[in-house]
Amino acid sequence: MSNESTNRYPPSVDKLLAYGDARNFRQWPDYLQLGLGAEHVPDLIRMATDDDLLRADSDSLEVWAPIHAWRALGQLRAEAAIEPLLTLLHRIDDNDDDWVGEELPRVYGMIGPAALPALAAYLADSAHDLFARIAAAHSLEQVSRLHSNARDECVSVLTRQLERFAENDPTINGFLISYLLDLNAVEAAPLIERAFKADRVDLTVAGDWEDTQVEFGLKPARETPRSNYLLESMPRLAPASGPVVSVVDKQETAHLQRLDRQADKKVKAKRKQAEKARKKNRKKRR
Repeated sequence: MSNESTNRYPPSVDKLLAYGDARNFRQWPDYLQLGLGAEHVPDLIRMATDDDLLRADSDSLEVWAPIHAWRALGQLRAEAAIEPLLTLLHRIDDNDDDWVGEELPRVYGMIGPAALPALAAYLADSAHDLFARIAAAHSLEQVSRLHSNARDECVSVLTRQLERFAENDPTINGFLISYLLDLNAVEAAPLIERAFKADRVDLTVAGDWEDTQVEFGLKPARETPRSNYLLESMPRLAPASGPVVSVVDKQETAHLQRLDRQADKKVKAKRKQAEKARKKNRKKRR
């Protein structure tokens, strides 16, 4: 990155350009100790959404600057960042950007209830891609987790989206149920049961209706053996083979490659969700 481009940010903010590999921090640093404050929010937003930085060389320090910037925005509870940061969610599906998918929900949780209307609108908009919308749902769960007074509103938004289970992608339904379970939204159980009975829930995300009943405390234990839905789904999610791609035009090839990325992303997300569920179960058995 040129000296000209690295001079676009004022002091304090420009420190993030060389702050280093975000993977080296087991916990988020206190970015406010760098002298960052409310007056820096516009420049932090600009850095978090800076296309040049987002596309910087993967071996550079600058490529980590947007991550440090959005973390700082979360610590500042910067409501002005709510809408601009939503423009990054497409990167989860389009660029396989795990950093966006894993960290922006936490950022929105830190910003708090002011983010709920924008997150609800994003989740409800089917024009957005699958995992971008799931990240919006996860953000709602994080807001509730960090701001207990927002719990009922978050549950209401997640429930309203689940009421559209017939038109939702089954994977979205699975994650909506997962986040409702995280919030112990027992009041949503009748709706969740209807979604399962309509066969509109991806069972690899949070299990089946019986798993849901057990986690909500509606029954003490499963009455039937648990299936390994994730393992059973793997062959179905395998990427398309080479010969199919070879006989289609470039546009169709790009479409198939995107489906392949979504399949890989779906498997990865479900593995994380399965591990999360196992940790919950271990805690319950102690």
